[in-house]
Amino acid sequence: MRTTLKTIAAALIMVTSLSSFASERTNPLKDVESDMVIGTYLEAVTVGTIELNKFLFADDFQYRNVNNNDRAGKKEYIKYLKANKGMQYDCESSYQILSQDGKVCIAKTTMTFDNFTRVDYITLNQGKDGWKVSKVETTYP
Repeated sequence: MRTTLKTIAAALIMVTSLSSFASERTNPLKDVESDMVIGTYLEAVTVGTIELNKFLFADDFQYRNVNNNDRAGKKEYIKYLKANKGMQYDCESSYQILSQDGKVCIAKTTMTFDNFTRVDYITLNQGKDGWKVSKVETTYP
């Protein structure tokens, strides 16, 4: 009886110690610079790469299309990007950092298509989990 209790206790200790090592996937964007996060955002939009979306956007993320006043939160925008997974836009894309001061960065991405241009103004905030996209405003000049 005593041996059985020791065996059960040892098994429980093993199970709890093994489960403590199994953690959620770490954030690969945590320790990267803001320009890498902007590049990751641009890949998500233009190439349909969605693997890092859950690390890319802040919880209070806001999207707004200035031309038609469409708005979306994080959940809706990630759903939109998921629906376009793997779809590659036929455009030339680039970005530039307009301002970076402390823990806030403002960037501009430009996607030039044959008949129109899409410009996204992106706000990033740096927190304990690294740089996150907190706001995107899209316009078609």
